[in-house]
Amino acid sequence: MNDEELLRFSRHVLLPEIDVTGQEALLKAHILIVGMGGLGSPIALYLASAGVGKLTICDDDLVDLTNLQRQIAHHTSDVGKPKVNSAAEKMRAINPNLEIDCIQGRLLEADLQGLVSKVDLVLDATDNFSTRVAINRACHQHKTPAVFGAAVRLEGQIFVYQPGTSDAPCYECLHQNIDDSAMNCAENGVAGPVVGIVGTMQTMEALRLICDFGVSTAGLFQTFDARDMKWHQFKVPKRPDCATCGKG
Repeated sequence: MNDEELLRFSRHVLLPEIDVTGQEALLKAHILIVGMGGLGSPIALYLASAGVGKLTICDDDLVDLTNLQRQIAHHTSDVGKPKVNSAAEKMRAINPNLEIDCIQGRLLEADLQGLVSKVDLVLDATDNFSTRVAINRACHQHKTPAVFGAAVRLEGQIFVYQPGTSDAPCYECLHQNIDDSAMNCAENGVAGPVVGIVGTMQTMEALRLICDFGVSTAGLFQTFDARDMKWHQFKVPKRPDCATCGKG
């Protein structure tokens, strides 16, 4: 790190769990974020400020007025812009040294296979199961860790998939045969802070994985309910009949 980086990230360097070694790992890291909406907004802004060296961000949508209640990377003046461009502007304003690749479009499974093979970590910030399944399968194929997040109404959830962990369950061990007709924010609503809570928790999981500290939560299904402000954790068993990571 140079003097400017030591000053910019000094509060990380002071932490024994991160220190210079962890910060240098962040500066060398390449992370893929799929989705620049409610979850992707805090993830992108916090990873940019944390000093991740390169971020690839993907989304096929344009900023809409209804997004502004929760998607904090986008402002009123951004309405009508591609979300990836709007988010990239805010990220560069925070950290001009950040390298950003913007992909405007919905990723197919073949696209994800190519992207996932080049990154150190994937953060799912999407709102549909078909994309999450495609992310999960690409991460399994390339042994790339992933942090999945979801939020609707007053509830949120997080799941960490770490392929290198012994008997690690994947996302499809947790959710099988669920289609995109499941609940979504457009039809059921969502409280803005809930996506912020889930997104920042996903970001914290990303820092823990890249800097390699703390107790692993891989394979734990973490749920949050804003009605009583409680988190719960459930151990997910690895399914031998899983379509992605099972033994066949």
